[in-house]
Amino acid sequence: MMAFYDSINLEKGMYHVAGKNFTEVLEGLDSSENYKGTPLEGLDAYERQLKRFDIRVSGPKSDVVEKFFSTTDSAALFPEYVSRSVRQGMEEANLLDSVTACRTNIESMDYRSLACDMAAEHKQLARVAEGTEIPQIPIYLQENLVRLKKRGRMLVSSYEAVRFQRIDLFTVMLRQIGAYLAATQLADAVDVLINGDGNDNAAAKISLSEAGIPTYTELLKLWDALDPYELNTLLASPDMVMKLLELSDFKDPLTGLHFQTTGKLNTPLGAQLCKIRSMPEKTILGLDRRCALEMVVANDLTVDYDKLIDRQLERASVTSIYGFAKIFQGASVCLA
Repeated sequence: MMAFYDSINLEKGMYHVAGKNFTEVLEGLDSSENYKGTPLEGLDAYERQLKRFDIRVSGPKSDVVEKFFSTTDSAALFPEYVSRSVRQGMEEANLLDSVTACRTNIESMDYRSLACDMAAEHKQLARVAEGTEIPQIPIYLQENLVRLKKRGRMLVSSYEAVRFQRIDLFTVMLRQIGAYLAATQLADAVDVLINGDGNDNAAAKISLSEAGIPTYTELLKLWDALDPYELNTLLASPDMVMKLLELSDFKDPLTGLHFQTTGKLNTPLGAQLCKIRSMPEKTILGLDRRCALEMVVANDLTVDYDKLIDRQLERASVTSIYGFAKIFQGASVCLA
């Protein structure tokens, strides 16, 4: 039998249910399906708990952080608030969708990705004569495990320092932590795209001119080297982005208009141009984001729940465990 949202007993143990996050545990006790056609429709189980304790987390009339700790039940909501705020910052600063083809969630620290032996003769569907064997394309597990990394940030503060601060201001700080985590993940992804994941699959390299200034001809060589994959994303170090935008071929009024309206840079080749501060200088990476990289996540986002509930913000960590694996080696080519 489902409990009504204002009668649920909230406690620390709800953060330690295997395979479920806090909101999923709440939804199991208080399903959103029960609120269709009511004033609470559209709120998830966590948001209904905020309403229950009258905690406003955004807007000019947001409450102070201390409001979370008015009761032992409401204190259990604080780690979920921290987690959501950090995740919001990660999503706002996220460029991973521009470089990853898929995301795989795992429940252990050991994972081998799939590989496919796409030799030149496999990239064309040759005619099969009657009675002859159909050509095979081997799909197998990679020899080496995906290298998982634990990345995170530590909340170093005191409860006394933040207790009377508005929640929306504290949210800004937490979102920035999320942005830092997203930038670190992107740097790790780019490193694997360029140098490989340990399975002898580094990106092929095309030499840049001695002057270090990319030409349109060199970009065409990059485009051609990706064949039969599609060049739909260009990642470039900041210095190379500046050089690219100085090329006459990039000075297209429509490109400028697109940048002004969306904040995204396109190229004459139709690829999205992304500035990556973590890339080595004088480096441009062309890829087909549909089949170049797999993101492997062992732990999406974890906060020190016990410490946060007990108001021990002095050493409360926010961490994530993840790694990256290349899918098709030929789907990324480096110009450097």
